[in-house]
Amino acid sequence: MSAEIVNPRSDSATGDQDELFDPAFALHRGGKMAVQATVPVRDKDDLSLAYTPGVAKVCSAIAEQPDLVHDYTWKSQVVAVVTDGSAVLGLGDIGPEASLPVMEGKAILFKQFGGVDAVPIALDCRGVDEIVDTVVRLAPSFGGVNLEDISAPRCFEIERKLQERVDIPIFHDDQHGTAVVTLAALRNAAKLTDRALGSLRAVISGAGAAGVAIAKILVEAGIGDVTVCDSKGIVSLDRDNLNDVKRELAGYTNKAGLSGSLETAMAGADVFIGVSGGTVPEETVAKMAPGAFIFAMANPTPEIHPDVAHKYAAVVATGRSDYPNQINNVLAFPGIFAGALQVRASRITEGMKLAAAEALAAVVADELSADKVIPSPFDERVAPAVTAAVAAAARAEGVARR
Repeated sequence: MSAEIVNPRSDSATGDQDELFDPAFALHRGGKMAVQATVPVRDKDDLSLAYTPGVAKVCSAIAEQPDLVHDYTWKSQVVAVVTDGSAVLGLGDIGPEASLPVMEGKAILFKQFGGVDAVPIALDCRGVDEIVDTVVRLAPSFGGVNLEDISAPRCFEIERKLQERVDIPIFHDDQHGTAVVTLAALRNAAKLTDRALGSLRAVISGAGAAGVAIAKILVEAGIGDVTVCDSKGIVSLDRDNLNDVKRELAGYTNKAGLSGSLETAMAGADVFIGVSGGTVPEETVAKMAPGAFIFAMANPTPEIHPDVAHKYAAVVATGRSDYPNQINNVLAFPGIFAGALQVRASRITEGMKLAAAEALAAVVADELSADKVIPSPFDERVAPAVTAAVAAAARAEGVARR
């Protein structure tokens, strides 16, 4: 059955074109971004400097000293936002063309919140090696690559293979951006309730890109224990239906040795982190430890509705902007890339991600409360704090080149 195509400017029954007008289509008409020159081209002298013959001197200098590309081109200030459209948030596998509005949106968030220029690139290929080879060939033009909305488990292999082949940061935001912001919120929730991360047992519902990355960063940060659940239950080594990513995940999580369902995992748990969709029954939520933290981040419908969560939890967070404590990737990726580009980092390390989470948590400072364990995306302190922390961590870890 073919889908009905709706024209956002079509006439209504009364003939009034504006009655059915959708402002989302108005905002997107012609795209949300454009290329803008940073130098004037007003006359033949400007032209001769910006293009031929002046440009030849700069090209020759870069050919002799390749590192000069960072000083005399946009390379060190621009990120490629790359997708294949296979896992677009809330929409699924919609393909490269349909993903472009999301990638444009990501690019303008880079600029708005981090001062980083970004170019959306939607690829018409799906194979791991096809994507990797394509991005490797594009890499000379960019200072970093933000992988976006690529389905799991391919996204893990694509990121790993790319980072092995290029010496610029490769960052899959669906994984690491979510993980950084989640850790920051969890740090502050623990601080608010006078608990240590090492005393907490967390349950993650969802073993896709975000779930795996959150589990990894929580372990790196010193969480007491974390149990990850997929659609078949607890990810544990006693299961024979795990792919390579989940088998590796099972090796460093679930210290308690639990097996069975999500309900089993949540009994007595201190933290619930939802990145899967679905609905968790209230009777299951009620079995969590007193004063729990519930981060139900599925959009638009959280796994646990905030009204239910507040009955049992000391701190509640969602992925939505209309509730307090929004876990929003825009709090992380602009500053992370700005910091990495600032020092010409060759990669983004686990230490840089941990530093970003600590800096993000620290922004809240004296404003910390149950309804504010994470700052607003519009808090102007966020990007500078994350940028500085990431740059310092890159230098400390030896991946900075200036």
